[in-house]
Amino acid sequence: MGEFNSVSILLPTLNETFSFIETVKIILEECDKKDLHEFIAIVCERTEKESLKSIEEAKLMSEKEGVPLHILYQTKPFAGGAVQDGMDLATGSHTIMMAPDLETDPHSVKEFIEMAKKYPDDMITASRWKKKGNFAGYNKVKFVLNFLFQKIFSLFYGVKLTDITFGYRLAPTKLFQSIAWEELRHPFFLETALKPICLGVKIHEISSGWAARQEGESQNSLLQTFKYLKIAFKVKFEKKKNLLKETVKDDSKSDKEV
Repeated sequence: MGEFNSVSILLPTLNETFSFIETVKIILEECDKKDLHEFIAIVCERTEKESLKSIEEAKLMSEKEGVPLHILYQTKPFAGGAVQDGMDLATGSHTIMMAPDLETDPHSVKEFIEMAKKYPDDMITASRWKKKGNFAGYNKVKFVLNFLFQKIFSLFYGVKLTDITFGYRLAPTKLFQSIAWEELRHPFFLETALKPICLGVKIHEISSGWAARQEGESQNSLLQTFKYLKIAFKVKFEKKKNLLKETVKDDSKSDKEV
């Protein structure tokens, strides 16, 4: 049985400014500081200068409250690669993957932590379709496709989850670090639910909202949405051992030999 100690919060940043600061501020105000291990702002060469200034401002605010904020320059490309780099660096007992653009509601972080304390070995994921969840300013075509994809994926994988594609999740850090991730673009966020499902990880949903970003442009196009289908089929028929990193397989083998 695992234990919740504190959470690392991943914030991949490209063009967010005031929304980055607001995200950190809300989490600091609403959560017990003892539960917050660190913030990790993940940036790249495309991250705007104004965004870097906002990260530095949030860093001062956070560290004044006793919570470190690290700045990580990603090595893997694209949005999925950024989050994977953050997962590898995280040192809290648990890790939250979210966005600093307010599309993922920072008010939900306190509920994630509450659920993680109750189910420390499991994954907690946000649902926009669960009762009290909502969408605000969502593209109408993507809204319909999203609804259909949730139904198809949940049926295909034999689970009762209502929102498999929303990349707003918490899990034990060691779980995130043990899985062999392969997607680098937005389908990665679907992969972060599908591989744990295939590994037998129990997943709990909390209601949360989605609101269209107020600054910058979304990097998740309508075309990207259809690319989710490829990883959904691949993971479904993958051997369980291939879902884990080689080092994890080797450790498991060594344990059996002892």
